Amino acid sequence: MFCSSCGAQTADSSAFCGACGRPVVGYSLGASATPAAAAAYAGAGGGALAGVPESASRAYAGFWLRFVAHVIDSLLFGVVMVILGAMVVGFIGIGTIREQFEQMGRGMDQQNPAFPAFLMVMIFTLLLCALIIGWLYYAGMESSEHQGTLGKMALGLLVADMDGQRVTFGRASGRYWAKLITGMVPLYIGFIMAGFTEKKQALHDMIASCLVLRKV
Repeated sequence: MFCSSCGAQTADSSAFCGACGRPVVGYSLGASATPAAAAAYAGAGGGALAGVPESASRAYAGFWLRFVAHVIDSLLFGVVMVILGAMVVGFIGIGTIREQFEQMGRGMDQQNPAFPAFLMVMIFTLLLCALIIGWLYYAGMESSEHQGTLGKMALGLLVADMDGQRVTFGRASGRYWAKLITGMVPLYIGFIMAGFTEKKQALHDMIASCLVLRKV
C-alpha cells in the first residue's frame, strides 16, 4: 500500500503513514500516530496532524450518531422479522390461527389443547431466530471490510479495535453478545456511557475492547 499524500510505501495494516504521518485508511485515531511520524509531518510544514490528541475527540462517534445508526438498523431488522412472521403465519394458515383464537375466547373445552403449546414453540423459535440473525448481521458486517452495519455505513461510522484496526468475527460476536449485559444495566446507562466516556465507548465496547469511529 502507498500513502496517497506522499507516495511512501506503508504496511497494509498501518493506519498512518510512517513518513508523513497522514492517515492512510480513511480515518484518524487519537494518539495512534507515532511521535516520529508526527514530528516528520510537522517538520514538513503540514500543520495539525490527524491523530494527535487535539483532534482525537473528533474521531470517536458520540451517543447520538450511534443512536440514529441503531434506529436505522432496528427498522431494517424489524422489516426482516415481519417478513419471517408473515411466512410463519402463511405456513400455519390465517384461518387456522383465527379459528384457534376464537375457540380460546369461548373456553378451554372447545380449544385444541395442542395449539397453545405450538404457539409458544413458534414464538420461542422466532425469538431465537431474531437473536441468531441479529448476531450474524452485526458480527458479520462489523468484521467485514465495511466495518459496520448498514446503519453505521449510512452515517459514516465504523467499528474498530483499540488500535483502529478491523475486528475479527470473534471479537465482533463478543461485542454483540455483550450488549445483553449492557441492556441489564438500569436506565440504559450502559448504552448512554457512549456519550460521556473518554473514547465514547458503551459498556459492550469496553467489554469487547472496541471503538466506534467516524470516517474523516
